[in-house]
Formats: sequence, C-alpha cells, structure tokens
Amino acid sequence: MSNFNPCKSGTAALMALAMSAGVTAPMFMPVSASAQLFPQQSSPAPRSSQVTIRSGTSIPVRYEEAEKIVVSPDETMPLTLKVAANITNRSGNVLIPAGSLVVGELQPARGGSQFVARELVTYQGRQQPINATSRVINTTQVSRGTNTGSILKGAAVGAAAAAALGGLTGNRRISAGEVLIGTGVGAAGGAVLGRNKADVVVINPDTDLDLTLRSSLALRY
Repeated sequence: MSNFNPCKSGTAALMALAMSAGVTAPMFMPVSASAQLFPQQSSPAPRSSQVTIRSGTSIPVRYEEAEKIVVSPDETMPLTLKVAANITNRSGNVLIPAGSLVVGELQPARGGSQFVARELVTYQGRQQPINATSRVINTTQVSRGTNTGSILKGAAVGAAAAAALGGLTGNRRISAGEVLIGTGVGAAGGAVLGRNKADVVVINPDTDLDLTLRSSLALRY
C-alpha cells in the first residue's frame, strides 16, 4: 500500500515547472535581442554634391567646324564651342571634362567682336548657365583689291561679313558652305557699296576664343 504525500507531490510539480521554464525562456531571448541590436533601416537617399569654380578661371576652347571665323564687327552669330582640356581642381579631380559644349554667340564689342557664353553642356547632358567671355578680337580693315581668298580660306563666314566683302570686291557670291547664319545682311551690303574699305573681324578659334569666367560657376553632380 503506497502512501500519498501531498507535500512531496507539490514540490515535484513545482520543480518540473521551474525546469520547463528555464529551458524554454532562453529560446525567445535572441529574437528580442536581435530586434533591438539590428533594427530595420531604410537606405538613405543619394545626396547631390556641388563644386564651385571661382571667377577668373580660364577655360580653353576649340571650334571644329572651320579653321577661322570671319564676321562683321556689327554682326551677332550663334556659336557652339567645345572645351579643349579637362578643367580640374588642385587634387586632379575633373570638374569640367574636355568635350563639354559651351553654347553662346559672337557679339559686337568695342573695337571688334567677343564671344559670350550662355550655357555649359557636359557629355552627360547636364545643362547649366555659365557667365564667361572671350577677349575682344580686334577689327581688321580690308581694302578694295585685296585678295579675299586668303581671308576666306578655311573660314566660316558670317552672312554680314560675306555681304561686306562681296560688296567691296564685286564678288557677290560666296559658297554657301562658307556662310553661317548671321544678322544684318542687307545693312552690311548697303553700307559697303561705293566704298574702298570694309571692316571685318578675323577670328582664330584656337587662340582667340579661350574663355574667362566672369562670375563663379557652381557645378552640381
């Protein structure tokens, strides 16, 4: 005959419950700790950077359509140039890559003509305003009887300059391939009729059109 001892049975049950709790509780702790130590985070949005090129910086350019450009000093002509060399900072990082486009126009200036830049277009297609100019290229006076072939050889000629030279020499026709669209053709043509001299501006793009920034240029990447 067995004896039933309520105290011993209660103690055994309590110990079994404690052992069960001691085994199962740690199974859930790593999950809770993992959530606290490594919370889920979203990836930060990419940030754009900005670099400023100071005023006075020189930008070499080239013009690939012709060896020279001939315009009238009163003529305005749209023109697109290319940056001839990488513009870098002191660390050698490229700020403006060679081949970037500079869009602007040749404009009348005191004593001749000057290229005024309006927009910079990099090879990635980014466009932004730019405030830069070339030096003033002085006017050249051409006299009647001068062989204009040496002036026009390899040249892109503005329409007003073509009219002026044609009126001076009597050769009213210049090959259409040598003429770029300009303004003031009628006025220029009429102005030289009966005169012995004509004023033109002969521009060597490789040496005459290098640009100087007139204000700082902020580049965004």
